[in-house]
Amino acid sequence: MASRGNRVLVPEAKYALNQFKVEVASDFGLPNYENIDKGNLTSRENGSIGGEMVKRMVESYERGLR
Repeated sequence: MASRGNRVLVPEAKYALNQFKVEVASDFGLPNYENIDKGNLTSRENGSIGGEMVKRMVESYERGLR
C-alpha cells in the first residue's frame, strides 16, 4: 500500500494552512517556526502543533453548525 503522505487536497489552501501552522507554533512558544529546522524539534513538539491545528479546525467547524 502506497503512503499518501501529508499532501494538501486543495492546493489553494496551502498558504493559509502554513500561516495557521505558524500561528499555532507561535502560541506554543516557537516564534520562528517557519525558519527553523523541524528535524531539531521533538516528536512531541511537532505532534502538538498538528494536534492543536486539528483541534482548532474541529472547534471552528462545530461552531459553524450552531
